Order: sequence, then structure tokens, then C-alpha cells
Amino acid sequence: MRTLPFRLALTCALYVASLTQAHSASAGEVEAAPSMATPRNAAGQAPGASTLSLLQAYEAALQNDATYRAAIHENQAGQEFKVLGRAHLLPLVSASYATHKNRADITTELPLGDRTERRNYTSQAGSVQLRQPLFYPEGHARHRQGIAQTHASNAQFVLRGQDLIVRLATVYVAAQYAHDQLQLATAQRDAYAQQRLSANRMFESGEGTRTDVLEAQAKFDVADAQVIEAGDNLVNASDALAAMIGRNAPRLERLTDDFQIKPMLPAGFEEWKQMALDNNAEILALRIAVDIAREEIKKIEAGHTPRLDLVASAGKNSSDTVNTLNQSASSLSVGLQLNIPLYAGGSVSAAVRQAVANYEKAQADLEATSSQVLVELRKQYNLTQSSVARVKASETSLRSTRLLVEATQKSIQGGQRTTLDVLNAQQQFFEAKRDLALARFNYLLSFLRLRYSAGTVGRADLNTIATYFVADK
Repeated sequence: MRTLPFRLALTCALYVASLTQAHSASAGEVEAAPSMATPRNAAGQAPGASTLSLLQAYEAALQNDATYRAAIHENQAGQEFKVLGRAHLLPLVSASYATHKNRADITTELPLGDRTERRNYTSQAGSVQLRQPLFYPEGHARHRQGIAQTHASNAQFVLRGQDLIVRLATVYVAAQYAHDQLQLATAQRDAYAQQRLSANRMFESGEGTRTDVLEAQAKFDVADAQVIEAGDNLVNASDALAAMIGRNAPRLERLTDDFQIKPMLPAGFEEWKQMALDNNAEILALRIAVDIAREEIKKIEAGHTPRLDLVASAGKNSSDTVNTLNQSASSLSVGLQLNIPLYAGGSVSAAVRQAVANYEKAQADLEATSSQVLVELRKQYNLTQSSVARVKASETSLRSTRLLVEATQKSIQGGQRTTLDVLNAQQQFFEAKRDLALARFNYLLSFLRLRYSAGTVGRADLNTIATYFVADK
């Protein structure tokens, strides 16, 4: 599966539900900052654009994602393998017809000298032949191989469908992360602007220092640059989503405030492991590939065996030769034809050895892929389990940093804290918000990827993820 790098996609995870409430009281005091693109403008959205839910994005991706549409056509082509394989066991019927303009010189030896007679005539010949294999080991091997190839195509298509779910969820939340990051970066810049204004006022009144003013200005400048970067990230993330759903993405649903982690079912890793070995589409496809390689050996080995066919034909000739000029003949025959291969220059034996090597390679590929799937399964299982503790720890950290900001702001009024202390407390508060969003989105993506590795991810799991997002009122 090709997805956005896991850590990179999640570094832009943001959560802003309480941010507006925390700073709304002081918004009127914020000094004017350079005008930056809003999330809507950066994403190219018009005012009043409708909200696109995760499930709506999935339905659009089913119709417009180029990778998935390619998988549909690939699967349609794969359905013909079983038809092609069956064709080797069915009758082969052919017909032929020929007509010729002929000129013949007939020389007759006579006692008084040779006599030559020239004849011009038209000959015609037509026939119909039916050939039905009776004993054809190679044909039976091709039939079984064709069925296996169709099954392999079906398994690959299931894998592509599951991959679409994970890819769509990843780019959807990445776009929402980028939107939230821009909002959070803007709010952080505005908070620093307010603190800069406060530092300037205190310096002018003689209560502050020049160092406080410079520190506030430095924090503001860094935050201003982060707003610009966040705007670029939003454009890039929105373009990635638009490429999958076939149109520019409107506003997306945000993460719900009521974030409840569901218990993991089943709970034990061994149960997940067995589910992966039984259901993972990639493993199933490679198991079928082993069967296909086995049938390839049988097909080539059949090059040493006889072939027996039932052959029936009917034909009609008119003026076929000079001797049958102006004569017509009809024929009907039914019989058996036995073909016995004797020597083919060693090509059959060489092809068998080659097929055996490919069969052993298919087995090795299956073993390697199974190990990789189980490693990824264990990784996502651990991530899903640890996400519970991470979310709880991040929630506690957010509450603590919010109290720290409030306490530091009160302390500075009493002369116990400096402007730098307030700026550091605010930075910790914003970082705590990012960490909480990161932990929550880590949980959601690991939830999907765990089921993807187990081979059970489907629309129902996407419905579950969709319950964690709500539209802004």
C-alpha cells in the first residue's frame, strides 16, 4: 500500500475546539497582523461551501480515484482467465473454403506424335472440422490455472478496495489536520501579537523591559512564519484529497469534542494474527500464486504425455483435380487422433526445471509477505493499544497547560513572572493541543490500519471512523 508517511501525515494534526473560547475575550486587543490566507481561501473554497463528510468523500473516491478505477478494469480482465482456461477443454470447430482458377495442359503420347490439350476450369473445396480433446492433461492444467488466476485477481481487487479506504481516510484527515493547523497557528500568532502589544505598553509605562519587548517580537515573528507554512500545507493537503475525489474539497468535518475510545475487539494479538493469516487479501493472493505456479509445472510436464482427440469433419469438393473435372464429391469422417511427443530438443525438461524454480520462489514470496504482514499487524496492534494511554495523558497535559497559562498571567500582574514566562506557558499550551490531536488521530488511523493488516477492513470500519467527525454548526 502507498500511503502518506505516517508520522508526516500526523504532524499536522490539530484540535481547536476550545481555542476560540480561550482567546475570544482578548481578541479586541490584538494588534493588527499581516493579512494571511484563511483556511477557506487557502483551500480555494467559496463562502458558504457545504461540508464534505468522510463517507461522502469515500463515495466520490469510488467513482473518481484513478488507482481504484484501474483496479476495476484489472479485475474485469482477470475474470477472463477462467474462460480462457476452460476453452482448452471445449470443442474446437473450424471451417475452410477455397476456390481456384486453374489452367492445365494435358499431353497425351500417341503413335503419330504427342497431343496437348489445354483445359481451364474452376475448383472449389469446403470443409468443417470439429476437434474435441479426450485425453489432454495440459488442457486440464490450463483450466485449473485459469480458475486460480481469476481467484487471484479477485483477491487483488479486494486488496485495492481496502487500500482505497485507508488511503482516503489518511488524506481526508491530513487535509483536516492542515485546516486545523492553520487555525491554531493563526490563533497562536494572534496570542503572541497580544502579548507583544502588552509588552510594548508596559515598556512605555516603565513597568517592562526592552528584553520583554524583543522576546515578544521574536515569538510573534516565528508564529507569523508558521502561519504562512500552515497555509501552504493546507493547499497541498487539499490538492491531495481533490485528486482522489475528483473535485476541489469543500469544508471538511472536524474532530468531535466527545472523543470516546472504543474497546479493542478481539483483545488478544493471537486472535488478530489468525485473522490476518485467514483473511489478509495480500496473503491470499500469494497463496493462489503458489497454486498457479504448481499448475504451471503440471502444464509443462504434460508436454511429455500423449494427446487424444476426437476428430470429425465434413467436406465437399468440386473439380478438385483434372481427373475429377466437372465432378463433385462429398465426404464425412469421424475418428480418433493420437499425438505422442517423442523429442523436443530438451525444451520441455528445461521448462519444467524453470517452472519448479518459479514455484519455489512463489512459496518464498508467500512466506516473506506473511512475515511482513504480521510485523505490520503487531505494530498497529501496539499503536492502537498505546493510543488509549496517550490520549488520556494528552488530555491531562492540556488541562495542566491551560491552568499554567492562567496562573502565569496572574503572576505577571503581581511581578512574580516575566513576559517570557507567559510566552513559554502559551507555547506549552499550543503544543499540548497538537499532542492531543496527534494522539487522537494516531488512534483513528491505527484502528483502520490494524484491520487492514488483518484483512477485515471495510465500509463498516469507515462508518465507525466517521462517527468521530462532526460538521461545524
